[in-house]
Amino acid sequence: MKRWGMMSRIFPKLGKAITMAAKDGGIDPDMNAALRTAIQNAKAQNMPKDNIDAAIKRAISKDVDAFIEINYEGKGPHGVLVFVECATDNQNRTVANVKSYFNKAGGSLVPTGSLEFMFSRKAVFEFLKTEGMDLEEMEFELIDAGLEEIEEDFNEEEETTTIYVTGDYKAFGGLQSALEGMSIDVKNASLKRYPTTPVEFTEEQIEEMDKMLDKLDEDEDVQAVYTNIA
Repeated sequence: MKRWGMMSRIFPKLGKAITMAAKDGGIDPDMNAALRTAIQNAKAQNMPKDNIDAAIKRAISKDVDAFIEINYEGKGPHGVLVFVECATDNQNRTVANVKSYFNKAGGSLVPTGSLEFMFSRKAVFEFLKTEGMDLEEMEFELIDAGLEEIEEDFNEEEETTTIYVTGDYKAFGGLQSALEGMSIDVKNASLKRYPTTPVEFTEEQIEEMDKMLDKLDEDEDVQAVYTNIA
């Protein structure tokens, strides 16, 4: 049930990202890097091929409404800072929903741009480490493409190591091209926001914040949610 609940929330968001990428840059993944990335991310979440194909077809349908990307910023319980990225075909519905989540939690939205400097935007690529992969050599090759950091994380349960390549958000295209040129099978590629000054909260405070953050995550118009929780 938990898995189906995750799928019901994640697949619509992934499908929307695919549709937007295809509408903006064309339906051929080979000619559209953004679409190629969106499809990669969907496959990494085990989204069925039929769903992916349907999302691409929606981009050329005359009946589909155009999606717009819009961000909302706010303060939640205990002053937590929250940055919400949305993709919607009905801005009035989206802002009303997002505003209600904040209000019910005792928080409020703040003017757009108020929190922009409180988060740094990064390009992040994830892929599995394979036998013979030389990270030092890879780091050297990726520096010119905009690499800022390369990390590895070993999963004891699955006995796999995930590599994380991070750079400034403006370096997304350069890093993507460089990794493709190295025949790296990227499992996930995204633009993420990291708090410039993370704040420690108590477990009780975080539990209270999570109620609001869960509501945001469950909303189909919300693509990503970032906070300054350490």
